[in-house]
Amino acid sequence: MSVLKQLLARPLALFGFLIVSITAIFALFAPWLTPFAPEAQMFDGLTIEGAPLPPNAQFWLGTDLLGRDLFSRLVYGAQTSLIIGIVANGVAVSLGAFVGIVAGFFRGWIGTILMRFTDLMMAIPALLLAIVLAAIFKPSLWIVALVIAMVNWVQVARVIFAQTVSLSERDFIVAERSIGASSPRILFQHILPHMVPTLLVWSTLGIATTVLLEATLSYLGIGVQPPIPSWGNIIFENQTYFTSAPWLVFVPGGAIVLLALGFNLIGDALRDILDPTLKGKS
Repeated sequence: MSVLKQLLARPLALFGFLIVSITAIFALFAPWLTPFAPEAQMFDGLTIEGAPLPPNAQFWLGTDLLGRDLFSRLVYGAQTSLIIGIVANGVAVSLGAFVGIVAGFFRGWIGTILMRFTDLMMAIPALLLAIVLAAIFKPSLWIVALVIAMVNWVQVARVIFAQTVSLSERDFIVAERSIGASSPRILFQHILPHMVPTLLVWSTLGIATTVLLEATLSYLGIGVQPPIPSWGNIIFENQTYFTSAPWLVFVPGGAIVLLALGFNLIGDALRDILDPTLKGKS
């Protein structure tokens, strides 16, 4: 039974898959699915008093403080969340895997330096480090993705390091060394293939963390900058209308929670399917 079939056979994983799939469809086809441009300020998008409009037939989720269609901005915000989630987490997993495998396989002074640096990075609160890095560099879509990647790689490195050390001491690796197999052969043909399940799970679960961190940075004003819509900066821009126009906060906030939940449900199911020690425990 394929991994995908096992994944879709689990109700919670199927629910998460539907959330992620629907979000991805909206993000990919945003220009055709949105009635307005995300930055367009509608002449009739505010009340006579200048307040945002509630959800109605023309503006399905209402408008924001500048008279822009919230639904259109929310859909384009999904693009931002997915791009940053996939790019940042991809870089973080790749960097963490490289550091963990090199440190765990070669050990010695190379492993010591790499893992002590990893421990140092882990000692710094992730949000604080992200805020400092975002403040140093001019925030943009790709800079925010890079900042988040620089924060999230350490957990992957620690997990992969522990697995690499364990694998390096297994009998089949010792046998390979005894017959004169080169280090690249052992790494690419024996060590790395055993890491694929772990990396796949981290690639999924990490996107949820990345989405939440991006939303946090954008909410704090040091993430993706307007006019690029982001679910975090939508909340940031409209927080003063929390009591009079709560949909401006609850709708993007709900989108963030749902997307993170979707990736978490998929990641948990993948962990149970791919890790034999966890099968039957969920």
